[in-house]
Amino acid sequence: MAIEVNGESIETTASGFLINIEDWSIDLAEIIAKEEGVELTDKHWDVINYLRDEFINNAGNQPNTRNMVKAMTKAWGDKSINAKTLYDLFPGDPSKQGGRIGGLPESRRKGGY
Repeated sequence: MAIEVNGESIETTASGFLINIEDWSIDLAEIIAKEEGVELTDKHWDVINYLRDEFINNAGNQPNTRNMVKAMTKAWGDKSINAKTLYDLFPGDPSKQGGRIGGLPESRRKGGY
């Protein structure tokens, strides 16, 4: 599979994850999000940037939903954040869909909360 962005063809896996993380761009993220029916807001970008930072700067860490809730509670200063909040932003699974939009490889975790 490939996604066309700014006249360039970006290769993806069959499930839509980038082959090469360095191909990611904000324009590409917006195209992927649109294809998935997600309209990106500042909160979406907070999650995407958190996921990218964890992966790039923390030895390939791909946080699960529980860790994402903790991080966004701290980032947004809102103690009412829960898994539903993140699923409202990324209905296709916050870590997987957020990671796909953020240009990260597909998570190898077995699932779970």
